[in-house]
Formats: sequence, structure tokens, C-alpha cells
Amino acid sequence: MENKLTTKDRVLLIGVLVVSVIAGILLCAGVNPSVADSMQELKNSVVNTTGMSSDAHVIFDTLQYNRSIHVLAMLLLGFGFLMVFVRGHGFSSLTATLLVTSISIPVYLIIKSFFGNESPISIEQFLWAEFCAASLLIAIGAPLGRFKMEQYMLMALLFTIVYYINEWLLVESGHFAGFQDTGGSVVIHAFGAYFGLGVVAHTKKRFAGWEAKSDKTSNQFCLLGSLVLWVFWPSFTSAIVSPERVPITAINTVMALAGATVATYAVSKLVGGKLDVEHIANAALAGGVAIGSTCDIASPGMSIIIGVLAGALSTIGYSFIAPRVEKFLNGVDTCGVHNLHGMPGLLGGFSAIVITGNWQVQILAMVVNVAIAFAGGELTGFILRSLGKTEVPYSDEDKFIIED
Repeated sequence: MENKLTTKDRVLLIGVLVVSVIAGILLCAGVNPSVADSMQELKNSVVNTTGMSSDAHVIFDTLQYNRSIHVLAMLLLGFGFLMVFVRGHGFSSLTATLLVTSISIPVYLIIKSFFGNESPISIEQFLWAEFCAASLLIAIGAPLGRFKMEQYMLMALLFTIVYYINEWLLVESGHFAGFQDTGGSVVIHAFGAYFGLGVVAHTKKRFAGWEAKSDKTSNQFCLLGSLVLWVFWPSFTSAIVSPERVPITAINTVMALAGATVATYAVSKLVGGKLDVEHIANAALAGGVAIGSTCDIASPGMSIIIGVLAGALSTIGYSFIAPRVEKFLNGVDTCGVHNLHGMPGLLGGFSAIVITGNWQVQILAMVVNVAIAFAGGELTGFILRSLGKTEVPYSDEDKFIIED
């Protein structure tokens, strides 16, 4: 049944967006003296991790271990259930999630052991490996439902190699000194999204006549995955920040997620009259994506505003931009990774310019990141397509024993 919004409804929803932005302004350091004092206090209290005693290091590593398990919950439970929205493909989505994570983490650590400057056998390096797996799970969301399980596994191997090269170039090489991306808006989220888009480019005719469909049950499991991601996202962004910045990073992340959730609700109703479950399950997470770059240096107010912008951008992406992107690519983005991770990830990178003012390095790093991701994705897609395709797209039928 058609549900048209009245003028009063539209005014109310726009009011919700305005109030969200005002809330962000009221929590900005330049407006709120209490926030300004807190941010200054944070700058003055720096913990020297290199000078820690062995006992202090044990405590610090234990705290990082706790966050690493939260990140693992995001990878397997959050991403896993987020991708079961495809009806009749739940077994495959969850199994692919488990398999590619099981390949990516050890492969990353192996590469790190031969080419990295530090020992890979540490909880911090394990967290970096989890970040790689997170970016990979974003990437497989684009071709989800259209690969054989073995193709996902090979994609995991190839992706991890390209991801490590990109990470080394932007983060470790020293060529992009000053690049701000603490929580991986660009290096993790945008990279995974544009790699996935590269994989699916020029594949539309290959799967003509097939379409991913969802139902009430599959969407409820998808929402469960979204809630798991929402809850543990602060551990993701604060995983490798210095100890004194963990609290403000967690607070900023929740503020951004909250801003995105409210904005998603308002914009989804404004564009569709009723809520779209796809928007609530996905775009509500866009704040976590976008705050990544500045999660440890922004104020809570800035974080809310970034979240509102990300939620609105992601919702508009699912509603209007996605069909144009798929037409341009001549390929289908099953999970809409461009809307949730691609555009909000770049928004996070641009937000760092506003806060740091270092626009030359920031923009150059983002351009290089997208170029490597898309080129690597296209090459990977070409290799994977040479191995054939799944017999029944978007279905468990050709991969699992299905009981009646």
C-alpha cells in the first residue's frame, strides 16, 4: 500500500536531521567549554608505550586481546549475518565468511613475517591481520552469491596480497607521511569496497536473469548482523590507538553511529515514505565507517555531524546512486558495498582534511588507494572468471546438502 508523507511528516523528519546537527554543534570543542577542556586534557596526557615495564606491557596486550576478540565477533557474526539477507543463500554466506577469514588472517601474518619490519607474532599484528580480513569481507560483498566457494577462497588469497601492498605503501613506506586514517575509513573500508567493485565490473551479462532476493526471515538475520557490528565497532576503531585515546575514540565512534542511525531513519522515510530495511541494516553503520579516519582526534560533536552526513549519503546511495554505479560498471554490487563502505569511507578521508588541513597528502593517498583497489579487483575478477561460475547463483543448492 502506498504511503505518502504529509507536509507535516516531512517537516518533522527534516527537523530530526536539523536537531541531530545542532546536537553535534553543541558537543564541538569550539562551542562547549567542557568539551574543549576534555580535548586539551587528552592532548596533555600521553602514555609512552615504548617505556612501559614488562608488567605494563602484559596489561596493555591483554586489553588489546579483548578488543581483538570483539573485532573477531564483528568479522564472523557481524559481517556473516549481515550478508545472509539473500534468501536461500544463508549457508553459503556464513561459510564464505568463515573460510575467507580463515585464509586472510594467517596469509597476512605470513607476508608480514617475510616483508614487515616487526615480528608478526604479537597481538597488535594480529589486529592488523583482522583489519585485512574485515576489508576482504567488505570486498566479497560485491560478488556475493555469484562465486563457487573455491573462488571466494582464491579471492581471499589474492586480495590479502594486494591489500598488504597498499597498506605498506600508504601507512608504512613513509611516502604518505601525515596521512590521517586511524580507524581505516580509507585503507580498510574504501579499499575493500572498490576492490569488490573491480571484481564485479563487466560481469552483468554473465549473470543475466538472476537476481538476489530477500524475505522477512533473511532480513531479520541481516539486522542481527548489523546490531553486532554496531555494538563492537568502538573496539574496531580503538584497537590500535594509544591507550590514552581509547576512551575518546570509543565515544566518537558511538556518536558517529548514533548520528548515522538517526539520519538513516529520517532520509529513508523522506525518500520512500516508509522505512526500507536495507537502509536500516546498512546505512545506519555508515557513521562507523566515516569516523574511522579521525576517530581519535575528532570531538564528539564533529563525530555526530560526520555520522549524520554518512548516514544520509549512504541512504541516498542505496536509493539513487547504486543503479547508476552498476550501469557504469556493467556489474552488480550485491551487498551495496559502495554505498556503505565506498562513499562513507571517502567521506571519512575528506573529513580528515577539515580537521587536519593536510589536503595534499590526504587526497593523493585516497586516489592511490582507490586506484590500487580497483585495478587489483579487476585483475582478481579476471582470474576468478577463468575458473567458471556457480551453477545456481544466489542459492545454497549447488554447494550444500539441503534437507527438505
